[in-house]
Amino acid sequence: MNNIILLFVCLVLGMGLRTTRRLPENAHVALNAFIINISLPALIILQIHHVALQTQLLFSIAMPWLMFALGVGFFWMLSSRLKFSRETTGALMLAGGLANTSFVGLPMIEAFFGASNMATGILIDQLGTYLVLSTLGITVAAIYSAGTESKTAIFKRVLTFPPLLALIAAFILMPFEFPDWVSDALKRLGDTLSPLALVSVGFQLRFDQTTGLKTALAMGLGFKLLLAPIVIASIYFIVLGTGEEITRVTLFEAGMGPMIGGAIVAAQHGLNPPLVSLMVGVGISLSFLTLPLWSYALHHL
Repeated sequence: MNNIILLFVCLVLGMGLRTTRRLPENAHVALNAFIINISLPALIILQIHHVALQTQLLFSIAMPWLMFALGVGFFWMLSSRLKFSRETTGALMLAGGLANTSFVGLPMIEAFFGASNMATGILIDQLGTYLVLSTLGITVAAIYSAGTESKTAIFKRVLTFPPLLALIAAFILMPFEFPDWVSDALKRLGDTLSPLALVSVGFQLRFDQTTGLKTALAMGLGFKLLLAPIVIASIYFIVLGTGEEITRVTLFEAGMGPMIGGAIVAAQHGLNPPLVSLMVGVGISLSFLTLPLWSYALHHL
């Protein structure tokens, strides 16, 4: 619960800093750069180092990959019908196709499924959500923000994405034990991600600038909070025939609001920042209403 309170406090602080003009108008650019280059890589290296992969958890890890693929396909078709711009389409793919499986997801798992199931959430988050963001997510961001950029330039941008480099380093370093000072330093840097990201989102969140965004926002949140979880639940329960506790926790994670990291990557690439800020701010708020209902449905299926 403390993590959830922190999310809202930082969101409000960001809005307050913008309203009082305590920070420059482009302060979110520096915040986003620190998150992508420092906070997120530190968190990935620390968390991946302690991951213990088990065969029965492969379906859980596959969930974020499946959700992102569904999101890319859904928003690509939707954009052609509704004539969304490239920036809006890319923003919806990143903000609507990735779930907040860590900062909201882990506390919610503890609250509705018990602390013993948080290990499943960590694996989903690190080998699922963050790995998707570091590979497919950055590829989508590069393509939809590219304009006339060459394929070589896009490929270079993907390969030099700091979280992806951190992920590779994390796997290489897995056999080695970290000294306490290294683990402590990584933890302290990684802990800055959530507060800084929410301050950045709050700083960019402008409810008075929803003109032209209402349709995209409704479609994005409708997919993230309703359509995607239902489709994935149908696949897991009906097609795959899996219904254990691990599966229910996995599907619960699918119902989380938009991922903060995905929104930051989208904003950094100029993919409709006002829309992704609204997706995160409104989406996380709404998820506190939809998640109890989703948990009830999963416990009674």
